[in-house]
Amino acid sequence: MKKDKKQLRIGIVAGELSGDILGEGLIKALKAHFPDAIFEGIAGPKMQAQGCKTLFDMDELSVMGLVEVLGRLPRLLKIRKQLVQHFIDNPPDVFVGIDAPDFNLRVEKPLKDAGIKTVQYVSPSVWAWREKRIHTISAATNLVLALLPYEKEFYDKHQVPCTFVGHTLADDIALEHDDSQARSQLGLNADDKVLALLPGSRGSEVGLLSETYIKTAAQLQTQNPALKVVVPLVNEKRKAQFIAILNATAPSLNVNLLDGQSNLAMQAADAILLASGTATLEGMLYKKPMVVGYKIKPISYWIFKTLFTFNIKYFSLPNLLADEELVPEFLQSECNVANLTAALTPMLNSDNKELKARFLAIHEKIRLDASKQAANAVAELINAN
Repeated sequence: MKKDKKQLRIGIVAGELSGDILGEGLIKALKAHFPDAIFEGIAGPKMQAQGCKTLFDMDELSVMGLVEVLGRLPRLLKIRKQLVQHFIDNPPDVFVGIDAPDFNLRVEKPLKDAGIKTVQYVSPSVWAWREKRIHTISAATNLVLALLPYEKEFYDKHQVPCTFVGHTLADDIALEHDDSQARSQLGLNADDKVLALLPGSRGSEVGLLSETYIKTAAQLQTQNPALKVVVPLVNEKRKAQFIAILNATAPSLNVNLLDGQSNLAMQAADAILLASGTATLEGMLYKKPMVVGYKIKPISYWIFKTLFTFNIKYFSLPNLLADEELVPEFLQSECNVANLTAALTPMLNSDNKELKARFLAIHEKIRLDASKQAANAVAELINAN
């Protein structure tokens, strides 16, 4: 079936809110190359506002956790099958899967086999623990768009086409900050010492980390009674869960609980104690000293240690980006009150000038206008014959 060259068609699938934001930026930037292009696939509200037609509701893909996924599996498989068939019957000039690798790579593979160019925007975390998965990615894609430079190094090593586009968070967050506005919004004074606690967004994280975090904050408040502690919680469920642990652990802790507002809490803080994940990148972009403390269930930890070969020296993004330990990391039994307190104390009592300079240098390195870079790479692939 010959492609109609008159009007370019771009297939695009986002599986959750973060993907919808990336998709919005990518569609805007692609329109600069192809003003009349048609976009269709699975889109959230932001992508739809850019004119992308959605064939299914994005929320149907936004399932987390093994048990939840199993319950939704028949529907997910049906969506995948219909989507693949739609694009094989109506071949787009390129297909872009945004994040959601478990879904998207399985869409990309049959499309690539049918001669359609495919792109995976956001690398799956292969570099960490499933190195064999690189072959799956290679078979499913013509190009991977990586947000972080060490990911590109990994693909280059395995000779899988990959373009480093930079990270959209690094574009969105300014290189330099005046924290006074964030402080006044949270009712804090300019000369307050402030510690932010971010015990994660999932119930399992809040359950495993909060007690240790609360005891650490209490210890630091004993050392400095004027220390202000702010805790942003992602929703009402997590807030109730945290309050229950707070009441059982240190009911007299002087603490300010926030609804969401994690970006404000980070900006207002002198130091941050937080779980692993994207929040560590955000904290670094706000140039904040931080300590990363993380725990997973002992059985899960044992399975990971036993069954997967870890190729990583660090698990927090600032350290992975620097390839050295810029921020202290404590995992499992090492994530205890004594270690966390000892690591946070000097951060709360110095200007951390050198660390902030290192964070700024990394920020500059990954601030490339990701949407524009991604669109350039996709346009190049479309135009290459």
